[in-house]
Amino acid sequence: MTEIVPKEAEALLDWPGHLAALESGHRLPRAGIKDLFLHRGEDTILDRAAWIDGLGSLVKVATVHPGNAARGLPTINGAVTLFDDVTGVLSAIVDFHLVTKWKTAGDSLLSASRLARKDSRNILLVGAGTVARSMVGAYSSLFPEARFTVWSRSRASAEDMGLPVADDLEAAVKAADIICTATMATAPVVLGEWLQPGQHLDLIGAYKAGMREVDDRALQRARLFVDSRDTTVGHIGEIMDPLASGAIREADILADFYDDPALYTRRSEEEITIAKNGGGAHLDLMTARFIADRWLAR
Repeated sequence: MTEIVPKEAEALLDWPGHLAALESGHRLPRAGIKDLFLHRGEDTILDRAAWIDGLGSLVKVATVHPGNAARGLPTINGAVTLFDDVTGVLSAIVDFHLVTKWKTAGDSLLSASRLARKDSRNILLVGAGTVARSMVGAYSSLFPEARFTVWSRSRASAEDMGLPVADDLEAAVKAADIICTATMATAPVVLGEWLQPGQHLDLIGAYKAGMREVDDRALQRARLFVDSRDTTVGHIGEIMDPLASGAIREADILADFYDDPALYTRRSEEEITIAKNGGGAHLDLMTARFIADRWLAR
């Protein structure tokens, strides 16, 4: 029997439980993953599949229509299907937006739990869309005394979040302990010359070739991590472009979540760290299974 897992399942979820699910998922055999992109002008269909031995398989289809903002509709929509690992039977259809929210935020939260200074308080959100909004609750679970500031090209969107709004992005970056970029930028918005010792950056927005949120100098100044080499190297402009130009080398990517956690960590209070969130389908699978298990256990 196929279980329908609705958005109401969110009431059963918590961030510590999700981080534990992501940690355990990465101790299983490395996922088999495959992405398919189709484009029509600015619109995109992204078909993502993942299979993790011992956990199951998943196919997630996402449609990205930037023009939906003007229509009062979500920019990203789609469907998530979860399959049994042994039989391949469709075991659950899980609410797309719920999976996407918890996968994306949990990915960056796991990075922050390892890389951000434990005394981090000032968190800057660059972007004021759905992802930035979900990061408020996620970060607050890890940093309960966090103070948030938001910057966006659309001041109206920033003000709608009900948080202090920064007008000067450079000054806001310099004052932050954690900088979270969640934009649709195709050119860098955060510059390396602005970064300060001890900062941590979670880069979320760039998800395909031709997209960047930080410049080469930022990547060169920081110790660089990714959630998965398989979904970032050769796939996302944030990593592809500086590798192609020689600004960074693949060896500069120090670890991903499949590596020994001792490698994916902060070494000092002064260093700058960057985590690139690639958001692969294996993370959707870990997240969808976590959500479905909570729903079935209710």
